[in-house]
Amino acid sequence: MDCVTPVMDVATRLWSCASKHSSYVIDLQENLCSLRIEMEELKNVGEDVKRRVEYAEKHQMKRRNEVDGWLNSLEALEREVNEILEKGDEEIQKKCLRNCCTRNCRSSYKIGKMAREKIPAVSELKNKGHFDVVADILPSAPVDEKPMEKSVGLNLMFGEIWRWLEDEKVGIIGLYGMGGVGKTTLMKKINNEFLKTKLEFDVVIWVVVSKPAKAEKVQEVILNRLEVPRYEWENRSRDEKGQKIFNILKTKKFVLLLDDVWERLDLTEVGVPHPNGEDNMSKLIFTTRSEDVCHVMEAHKHVKVECLASDEALALFRLKVGEDTFNSHPQIPTLAKEIVKECKGLPLALITIGRAMVDKKTPQRWDRAVQVLRTYPSTFAGMEDKVFPILAFSYDSLYNDTIKSCFRYCSMFPSDYEILEDELIELWIGEGFLIESYDIQRARNEGYDAIESLKVACLLESGESEKHVKMHDMIRDMALWLTTKTGENKKKVVVKERAWLVSDREFAAWREAQMISLWDIGTLSSFDRRVHGFQKWISFPNLETLFVRRSLLEEIPPGFFQKMHLVRVLDLSYNYRLDRCWQVNQLANLEYLNMSFTNICALWGID
Repeated sequence: MDCVTPVMDVATRLWSCASKHSSYVIDLQENLCSLRIEMEELKNVGEDVKRRVEYAEKHQMKRRNEVDGWLNSLEALEREVNEILEKGDEEIQKKCLRNCCTRNCRSSYKIGKMAREKIPAVSELKNKGHFDVVADILPSAPVDEKPMEKSVGLNLMFGEIWRWLEDEKVGIIGLYGMGGVGKTTLMKKINNEFLKTKLEFDVVIWVVVSKPAKAEKVQEVILNRLEVPRYEWENRSRDEKGQKIFNILKTKKFVLLLDDVWERLDLTEVGVPHPNGEDNMSKLIFTTRSEDVCHVMEAHKHVKVECLASDEALALFRLKVGEDTFNSHPQIPTLAKEIVKECKGLPLALITIGRAMVDKKTPQRWDRAVQVLRTYPSTFAGMEDKVFPILAFSYDSLYNDTIKSCFRYCSMFPSDYEILEDELIELWIGEGFLIESYDIQRARNEGYDAIESLKVACLLESGESEKHVKMHDMIRDMALWLTTKTGENKKKVVVKERAWLVSDREFAAWREAQMISLWDIGTLSSFDRRVHGFQKWISFPNLETLFVRRSLLEEIPPGFFQKMHLVRVLDLSYNYRLDRCWQVNQLANLEYLNMSFTNICALWGID
């Protein structure tokens, strides 16, 4: 018995080994079938993973390394399995003796063994393919490129600002100027330059502030740009969000670009480390329409973004019109220069009008455009919905109705007219605009403050002559457009240059006007209607302000003022031939009378 047991063990093992190896041959077809099924299941899992990866990559995500490695393993394993299945199918085809034996047992054995051994490998890879996450969000680039069209005339100012950015002592830079002048375009140019610059910043953040300036809104944009998960700050207080921002930005060299700032934004409240230009090498650049904002934001440097020079303005306008239209008729380039003159270098107007003229290829249509822009610019395509509302944001931001009235009043003067500051303030006093009107000196001081506020808001400009101011033509057109809008404290205003061209019908339409300003008028004939041979003056029952200036008038005839009972401001200055003005005493509400530079003053020896 002692000898039998070992012999039996050896025999059992030999049988087991022989059985196992023979099964590679006997079960070849079954093993191939199992391998094929496992492989199909693995490929299905692979297709699901690939689909998830493709979707993630379309959404700016990057596949994980483990997923990439798994897909590579799948590809390699699929090649190996396909080779085994192909050889196995060939071997099956060679079977004989009713599928009981093969012509080459060694070949069948080898293929059967490979098939059996690959099944666990396929199954294992399939089980590893059930990923919870296949891709990660890509870290954002330090700069997000801003879309912008080709710009004109910004290179000189851009160069100056870039030198400030390179200056370690300059931390905060303000860009100010009137609406539509190109401040945002200039800052986009600066933003995009960081994509190719040698100045190394960790992150450039762009925030549109607008009004009212809300710290929470600015915080949200900054946190999203810094890729802080929303769940970490969404329901937190403003102080907590500010602390989160501060903790991140204090470790970074950043550039913060704030567009459309109307008032002081408290950087500490937002959580932004103050770019002090000393130990903090970060930068803050902002755009605004008010020079005052540059001061309250403590800008180390600030610059006014000016309108384009005439050659640059024509280049921008030509770019928007297109060469095909611009060269479609020999007269069009000359007429284009006239249109550009009316825009006074304001890019917003040049772009809007240029686009409107793209399909106008006859000189008649261009001449018509010139006339419309000179007389009724608000009716020109795009002006009322694209240009004036943007310019009017500055008007809407004026701090009270008094200064708004003072601003609108400046449109009573012709385009490009330089207004003497003292004369303008006296008119405002006569109109009763200034709160301190009962005290002339205090009223004058209030008037000077109003002028400075309008200049700071880029709604008035300093004139060429000392102590004179003027309006940009597009700002003036916007102011006149405002008077056509209904609303509180708005008055119907008529301003007419070259008034000798006024038709009788046009005059009749002015009867309800509260303010009339006529320049370069020939006679007062349009004011009267003869009935049965007798002179009958048109009634202006609501008229409060009347300018008749720079005319050829020699006389204001009797009866002219009899239907103007509410007039409180009468300006007849610069009518050099005027030597008679009858019945002014009928104007019981008159507060301001100006007859300077007339013969009446000369006769009385008044300068």
